[in-house]
Amino acid sequence: MTRRPKLRSFIGTILIILIVSIYALLATTIATATLATAPWWGHLLYFLLTGLLWVIPAMLIIKWMAGPFKNKDAD
Repeated sequence: MTRRPKLRSFIGTILIILIVSIYALLATTIATATLATAPWWGHLLYFLLTGLLWVIPAMLIIKWMAGPFKNKDAD
């Protein structure tokens, strides 16, 4: 059973908001606890990596939100 596109979009949007919020809090907490004495390039690498890492789960959710593609020529 597939979900309706509007419901998928709503659920996906809520999931992305939750994941990004939790991820940002977790990444900031880890940075605060571990990067206090790190050099500037350590901060740069950490925030570059963590700033891009959230994209992977967001991409998966967006792919799920799009749903299966139907081939119109198959009919």
